[in-house]
Amino acid sequence: MSYLQATNDLYKEAALTPDVGLCCTTNPIWELPGLTVPKIMQEMNYGCGSTVHARDLTNNPKILYVGVGGGMELLQFSYFSRQKSGVVGVDVVDEMLDASRKNFEIAEKENDWFKSEFVALRKGDALNLPVEDSSIDVAAQNCLFNIFKEDDLKRAIEEMYRVLKPHGRLVMSDPVCEQAMNESLRNDDRLRALCLSGSLPIATYIKALTDVGFGTVEIRARKPYRILDPKNYPTDELIYIESIEVAAIKDPMPKDGPCVFTGKAAIYYGNENSFDDKKGHVLLKNQPLAVCDKTAGALASLDRDDIFISKSTYHYDGGGCC
Repeated sequence: MSYLQATNDLYKEAALTPDVGLCCTTNPIWELPGLTVPKIMQEMNYGCGSTVHARDLTNNPKILYVGVGGGMELLQFSYFSRQKSGVVGVDVVDEMLDASRKNFEIAEKENDWFKSEFVALRKGDALNLPVEDSSIDVAAQNCLFNIFKEDDLKRAIEEMYRVLKPHGRLVMSDPVCEQAMNESLRNDDRLRALCLSGSLPIATYIKALTDVGFGTVEIRARKPYRILDPKNYPTDELIYIESIEVAAIKDPMPKDGPCVFTGKAAIYYGNENSFDDKKGHVLLKNQPLAVCDKTAGALASLDRDDIFISKSTYHYDGGGCC
């Protein structure tokens, strides 16, 4: 049985019998005016973070969500795109699609503004999306891509890139791990389906995105997620897994490489009111400026004694140099 089949079987079970502990996120459920998330959707929230960010969702965007779960994030996305088929949900598991449809009926009763027609559910998988080229403003997936092995991950990211409009964004939440995992963990289909043993280092994850062509990548959050311990898993050491929230933007690739924001900032504290590097970056005195890693490296290479470059916080909130 392939790891993809193991994944499908696991989430078929989770659709038929909601498993509250299947995935665990430390994010609170969104509380917005007039938005009520049904209890069943919360119980079927099989993600490791959130992909719903208001700044991505202006002007009634066309939204794609892959791996529908119980429909919670589809409902949240619909809050910002109240139009027929404004949100497209894709899943390969029939039982999960059926569960979401039933949950939307509950959501209609609990939310005066919501209509099930706001969400178009489609049978399909992340490797062959049933979506037209360049038709989506915001694409999202939560705790799905980490399941894929290298070739399938590349294919899934290429598919997201294909369906996005120019300057559209792919918003994701996935587990990551900086420690090496042994082959027993990597090859355990069920542990991979449980969003554990497929976790990649952050740098590898970012490279997978930029290799496909995303010119801008933002690391928006980095949080504790899971522990794999020798008593319960086939490992001789304690393995620490985190979750990250990432936005990859379909900007043109700069000639000098992608702009990757990992939460670094530059602060000028010299004698002038500002510092201009003549490359489009103006640092006002004692005012932190968010900078991508590429710009941070260029500023550091100037070897000045009046510019401070912070370390990566892995929490980037927008703005900045690019």
